[in-house]
Amino acid sequence: MLRVTNDRTHRTEAFEPQTPPRVSMYVCGPTVYDYAHLGHGKSYVSWDVVHRYLEFRGYDVTLAQNFTDVDDKIINRANEQGVNWQDLAERFIREFFVDMDALNIRRADVYPKATEHIPEMIAHIEGLIAKGHAYAVDGDVYFAVTTFEPYGCLSGRNLEQMQAGARVEVDERKRNPMDFALWKSAKPGEPSWESPWGPGRPGWHIECSAMVRKHLGDTIDLHTGGLDLTFPHHENEIAQSEALTGHTFARYWMHNGFVTMNAEKMSKSLGNFSTLRDLLKVYDAQDVRFFLLLGHYSQEVDFSDEGLRAAGTGLGRLRKSLARFKDKLAPETEATRALAARIEESFIEGMDDDFNAPKGIAALFEGAKALGELAGADAEAAGHVAAKVYALGEVLGLDLVTLPAENRDLSDLAEPIAAMALEFGVAGDGPEAQLEALIARRASAKAAKEWAVADGIRNRLKDLGVQLMDRPGGETAWERSEAVGAGR
Repeated sequence: MLRVTNDRTHRTEAFEPQTPPRVSMYVCGPTVYDYAHLGHGKSYVSWDVVHRYLEFRGYDVTLAQNFTDVDDKIINRANEQGVNWQDLAERFIREFFVDMDALNIRRADVYPKATEHIPEMIAHIEGLIAKGHAYAVDGDVYFAVTTFEPYGCLSGRNLEQMQAGARVEVDERKRNPMDFALWKSAKPGEPSWESPWGPGRPGWHIECSAMVRKHLGDTIDLHTGGLDLTFPHHENEIAQSEALTGHTFARYWMHNGFVTMNAEKMSKSLGNFSTLRDLLKVYDAQDVRFFLLLGHYSQEVDFSDEGLRAAGTGLGRLRKSLARFKDKLAPETEATRALAARIEESFIEGMDDDFNAPKGIAALFEGAKALGELAGADAEAAGHVAAKVYALGEVLGLDLVTLPAENRDLSDLAEPIAAMALEFGVAGDGPEAQLEALIARRASAKAAKEWAVADGIRNRLKDLGVQLMDRPGGETAWERSEAVGAGR
């Protein structure tokens, strides 16, 4: 049974959507004024896995993800660059898709934009005023937090605690310092729309409530976003939505942990963010995705070059362990059918534990290990088991078919390989031919039980950063190791 840690109830619960197999899911999207960074990557990779796994488990998911395309940050950045704010927002929406596509993130069913839903926001605010949950003053409209008794249910704090821990600007027009803006009166030089309270633009929080209600309904099954959105954004979404409709806004709330750099949250304001665009110029996108999945979605991930390289190495090994079986298909046997079922059961058991991707990945490696053991007995039938591992990898958005690019250039090792060839009495035209001759000499030494010679060749090559891999049937392959810079 799929269980989910629900941040609204602060418990791990069985996942029970309103009208199974249908699931309505909303992902808080970006404010589009710059390129996405790795923190965005973690968030959207996390929710992409949730989306994929729900569908794998038989649910029919309708996914909406918004774009905040009008905001102080967008306006300020456009002014800095001397461009139109709408053009800036549209540009970074396009750039967002470039990065998300590279990370193999499936598209949502709908991408609502804030600027396309102004009438719905105005109607929502009017309804809150009519019910006594909001009030207008000098062209601004505020939500009155004291009128919504459950306020603080998501963050687990009461109003006094919130006020003590928040930096709230003193505004004597507010009935309570924690009251938040639903509508902001127009300022010179800023975009505005007509409203019953005069020209202005919506507050940040009302955007999501209005877009969720229009595209997914009064109550949705699953609402996700970054941990930093818990308060005030998601807390305020709950208040302004449930105060209007009287219905539970979202049955389950999930938040992903931060990506940190030197133990600090990665963010644009801190200046410690690395854009996905820059990272993907250096690292393979699948390696980045794999790196982000190695921790549970709710946990913090600390960014490092070493961590990304290690993730790439691990993914490469998994791919290579499967590669020799992908073209060897034969009628499945009872044994291979049972093994494939066990691998899938292990995968489901892990993922059913609150979408635990690291456990899902562990099941893939277990499957690859089982394949290696099966290969000696029935290499052709093993192809069916490999197909199961490939399919489970796709649930995590991992391409296990494409092998990593290999560095076959030995020019920098020409002298030491030539010296080894001379020492072990073999010849060849160039370092690669000499390496193949050394591999052949090692094979003959093993056949003659000259273990010192065989081990000497392997160990000397390993010291140079050349790894030998013995395959079933007597074949020996080689690859450059990370120690000598395999081109990552």
